[in-house]
Amino acid sequence: MKKLFALALALPLTVAALAATSNAALAHGPSRKKASVDQIVAAPPDTVWAIIGNFQDMSWHPAVTKTEGTGGNAPGATRTLTLQGGGQIAEKLEKYDPDGHSLFYRIEQVDPKVLPVTNYSSTLSVAPTPEGGSLVTWKGAFYRGYPNNDPPPELNDEAAVNAVTGVYQAGLTQLKALVEKPAN
Repeated sequence: MKKLFALALALPLTVAALAATSNAALAHGPSRKKASVDQIVAAPPDTVWAIIGNFQDMSWHPAVTKTEGTGGNAPGATRTLTLQGGGQIAEKLEKYDPDGHSLFYRIEQVDPKVLPVTNYSSTLSVAPTPEGGSLVTWKGAFYRGYPNNDPPPELNDEAAVNAVTGVYQAGLTQLKALVEKPAN
């Protein structure tokens, strides 16, 4: 009888613990998102890299009005991008490979109203194509701008992916136009 009574008391506690555990598993925060854009440019990789390979100069991107930084292209270098409309993004260079035409950086600080992401890292690289041109790849991983559940629409996963993809596409479209611009 004592065992039956103990079992009767333990059963509701066990069910409650299982329910809490499964609810906790379902109530996780946001998942890491990714964006990637490729652009073929009709120029050799060295020509393209000469434009985008300087971490201290992002004047090739149409949204950037000013780049200020320190440290050149050495890992640990920093830059602050000032955007059209006045927003700013503070970034840090983590890896720089001029021979491989690749750089890896992180956003250190950004207002989610400027770019709706957190914990953002990105790689910008240039590779040769068989035709003698370049394949430029800009890819990143990040979390949405709102770290909790039920984000507002402007800070949700879709907004973050769309914003980053838009930044990449605008930049690479402008890069292609700059590099392929006919000489006068």
